[in-house]
Amino acid sequence: MALRGVRVLELAGLAPSPLCGMILADFGALVVRVDRAPRSAMNTDVQGRGKRSLALDLQRDPGAAALRRLCLRADVLVEPFRHGVMEKLGLGPEVLLQENPKLIYARLTGFGQSGRYAKSAGHDINYLALSGVLSKLGRKDENPYAPVNLLADFAGGGVMCAMGIIMALYERTKSGKGQVIDASMVEGAAYLSSFLWKSQNLGLWNRLRGENLLDSGAPFYETYKTLDGKFMAVGAIEPQFYEQLIKGLGLDLEKLPSQMSFSDWPEMKKMFVAIFSKKTQAEWCQIFDGTDACVTPVLSLDEVALHQHNKERGSFIKNDQEEISPRPSPLLSRTPATPSPRRDPFIGEHTEEILLEFGFTKEEIAKLHSEKVIEFNKPKANL
Repeated sequence: MALRGVRVLELAGLAPSPLCGMILADFGALVVRVDRAPRSAMNTDVQGRGKRSLALDLQRDPGAAALRRLCLRADVLVEPFRHGVMEKLGLGPEVLLQENPKLIYARLTGFGQSGRYAKSAGHDINYLALSGVLSKLGRKDENPYAPVNLLADFAGGGVMCAMGIIMALYERTKSGKGQVIDASMVEGAAYLSSFLWKSQNLGLWNRLRGENLLDSGAPFYETYKTLDGKFMAVGAIEPQFYEQLIKGLGLDLEKLPSQMSFSDWPEMKKMFVAIFSKKTQAEWCQIFDGTDACVTPVLSLDEVALHQHNKERGSFIKNDQEEISPRPSPLLSRTPATPSPRRDPFIGEHTEEILLEFGFTKEEIAKLHSEKVIEFNKPKANL
């Protein structure tokens, strides 16, 4: 795999950093999730695929010292805390990079390491709001709408941070040096959405939110409810695709307003709503599959793995618990990701074996355990 042999320490966090770590693990990195000790009653990381868990109390001096030792043999550290937290623990980049100049120190936060909000709490919707992107999302006459917590947390946060780590690892092959990555979810979401800024002069966003080509204003770029309560997605932007959409709907293109007649879009949308409501999703699929009308079914999470296209590509996989999840992407021809089929790790499940691998003696491990600096949590065998 592409990242085989890369050692990653991921300090346990919520949503974005676990995705970052899972991406690295899927593509071959040896990812150790450093969980809090004493461990919480519930493990909130559902993106632990391919990782091992070490339970360590960083609030205590021996725990912080243990992490410093781990970082001596690590290639990457991913930390998700607000600005200043790691410095208070004596684990800031100025300390760890001095001890291991090759370390890639990735700091994944909502607002970044500097600026007025650097030490403020926030969530995806706040980062998306500050990025400017949220102002563009939503339907006409409605409040801006955040699409779950995907854009800032995961795309602008986890994915952008993973990309930064891989770039820093590549640069290290030339310089031999590590560096600090300041991954801000505000900036990541904005950068991800560069098209919104770069397309201002194209006339795509001249109208109010929800009245433009790509934000649900156009009748040919919208979702429609079907007879059986399901939905179809329509994206027939280009004239040749729009023509096939109109044909599939049983309409006469010559008798309709021009595709780009903004004033006629509301009435056209009402017409499309009425037509789509007369057939089931399966019936519409029979009509549009194999055409270039850009019409596809809106699939639920329970349906995606059963769709013929996804089945042919193996786009979704099962682990040994029969849980379905997306296959890692993109697909590399020589060194594709080989995601672990095993369940996610329990907190502290691999504490002892990880410390041994990183050069701790059994006596040192026993002392840390007796002082409650680390925790073991080996699962009991099923008899």
